[in-house]
Amino acid sequence: MSKSQDETTVVNPDEIVTEARVRYFPMPLAAGTMALITLDNGKDHTRPSTFGPSGLASLNNALDEIAARTDVAAVGVTGKPFVFAVGADLSAMGLVNDPKIIAAFGKLGHDVMRRFGEFAVPTFAFVNGAAMGGGLELALHCNYRTVSSDAAALSLPEVFLGIIPGWGGAWLLPNLVGPKNALEVIINNSMSQNKQMKPKQSVELGVMDVMLEPADFLEQSILWAAKVLTNVITVDRSPIDRGNWDAIIEGARKQIDSRIHGASRAPYLAVDLVAAAKTATRTEGFDAEDRALTELVMSDPVRASLYAFDLVQKRAKRPVGVPDKSLALPVKKVGIVGAGLMASQLALLFARNLKVPVVMTDLDQERVDKGVGYVHAELDKLQGKGRLSADKCNRLKALITGTTDKGSFADADFVIEAVFEELGVKKIVFAQLEDVVRPDCILATNTSSLSVTEMAADLKYPERVVGFHFFNPVALMPLLEIARALKTNDATLATGFALGKGLKKSCVLVADRPAFVVNRLLNRFLGEIIACVDEGASFADADAAVHEMGLPMDPFVLFQMVGPAVAQHVAETLNGHFPDRFHASEKMGQLVASGLPGIWLWDDKGNKSVDPRVSEIFGDSPSTMTPDQIRDRALKALAQEARIMLDEGVVAEAQDLDLCMILGAGWPFWLGGITPYLDREGYSNPQFLAPGVASVPD
Repeated sequence: MSKSQDETTVVNPDEIVTEARVRYFPMPLAAGTMALITLDNGKDHTRPSTFGPSGLASLNNALDEIAARTDVAAVGVTGKPFVFAVGADLSAMGLVNDPKIIAAFGKLGHDVMRRFGEFAVPTFAFVNGAAMGGGLELALHCNYRTVSSDAAALSLPEVFLGIIPGWGGAWLLPNLVGPKNALEVIINNSMSQNKQMKPKQSVELGVMDVMLEPADFLEQSILWAAKVLTNVITVDRSPIDRGNWDAIIEGARKQIDSRIHGASRAPYLAVDLVAAAKTATRTEGFDAEDRALTELVMSDPVRASLYAFDLVQKRAKRPVGVPDKSLALPVKKVGIVGAGLMASQLALLFARNLKVPVVMTDLDQERVDKGVGYVHAELDKLQGKGRLSADKCNRLKALITGTTDKGSFADADFVIEAVFEELGVKKIVFAQLEDVVRPDCILATNTSSLSVTEMAADLKYPERVVGFHFFNPVALMPLLEIARALKTNDATLATGFALGKGLKKSCVLVADRPAFVVNRLLNRFLGEIIACVDEGASFADADAAVHEMGLPMDPFVLFQMVGPAVAQHVAETLNGHFPDRFHASEKMGQLVASGLPGIWLWDDKGNKSVDPRVSEIFGDSPSTMTPDQIRDRALKALAQEARIMLDEGVVAEAQDLDLCMILGAGWPFWLGGITPYLDREGYSNPQFLAPGVASVPD
């Protein structure tokens, strides 16, 4: 990015320009001439339309052209197929080192888009597809809004990215739907892993005026607009209750504190903007957004967020080190060894996304029937929610079968085991499989910590074995760690990555090292925190130690969710490999032996306290460490392990460590995964990333 001489225009030479194309036509019901703007960047739906400086200039020129005419009764704006617009072009923002450039870009967006709210004739947004960030804000500037019932993504995701709605959303939305509904979209959805509104919900919240079917969406939208203009339809909007405004704002601030403890500035500034929108004029609100956006973008946490966004949008879709996709073998039938919960989740995933037969096996028919029954019940739930038609539900059920006979895998192209996490058991399973499957059938393991190379060591064809580590819950977690064993060949690896893409997972190539990436980093980090507790730190201080990082879950809440037995098993496995670095707590072993579900008990108000039975195991020694000291130890350990993993070649670059922590552990964008945070907090020596990669450039 560079600036013009008068510093009012921002230029990005790499911008993919979203053009605003105008056409004019008579509306039904003799409602007059409509000027319809179509936003189109010339790409298909896989590259949604965004607004850079040139795109905003095109939109402004279109409005100038329309304003020069005297025959226009209404202005409409819509998008190319499946996409309305998805906001600002963030691709170059991370390179800017001058706050004046950010301020100018924010003001440019405000100046252009506010014209839709102040035009001489009524304006209509016909939201035919994805509308995120500045795209949704453009719709909010319009006087009226229709939305297609199949619009896939509707949101203001800025807080998730560490910034704020910067083109009017923080003022427009609360003044349209009230502060409570506005904060639901701006704060709650955004901080819930960028949750999207469904079209129906957007109407219920008052964000959109009416939902129409996609088959003839544009025609029906124009007819609806004509009815509004001719007073056939009156759009009633609920009055804004300004009496409870301040109380709602105060509640939102407390909720943010309880979730991220001040780790990110963005949600606090967003709430401040919504608070001010109670009395601020449009101009005052927009100017405040410009100031807040500039402050945030010129900070390292936001640069880390933009870096993380780029990883998820680009690197996740183009994994590093993957063999040519032409080597991938077709997969027309899948086998799954096991019928437990993980195996059943895998069966559902494979059937829904690949649309191929999936066969599950287990030791007895009762277990098989339970697994198949689980999958069928989940499909019924999806049908009940309207996400599957009855016909599609029945067809998917027909694809999923179960048996106790592994001979059913004879014609399978890909078989994955999901049995007990014990090397001997898995080696037996692979030996049995090799007796029945074809020589070119890929064999995969869903192990989270064991050696894939050792599993394949005794096989006739070890080159067709690959690690396929999914994360729980399988349907929701986007990461798939694909582990290359010592003898895994390129065809096997290429097939694995093609399959992962077909499953709609973000795949990262990892070396066959203990616990791969996410579990290894998490266990080094959490192991150090548990060691602090063993040495006398309190559980409360240990959980509080990570609050300033804004992690999605406190350490011992995560421990309880994963399950003490599973967590302790992985800790002991890693301790066996690296006893000098990975802590395996004897007291945690006692807790597992006792059968206790975890550390905490919760009362009916959500307050937690240490289970007295846990206190009996760990004792009541006074805390000897502060949360800051605990965090310092844990981060030093994490930085050391990340460096060792890069030296070992577990992944190609630090970017892959970060991508794994974002997608597999849900670590927030403002940490950049983890290495940008370690860099800026002084824990890396040398730094993991070059200056300016995930920080404000000099």
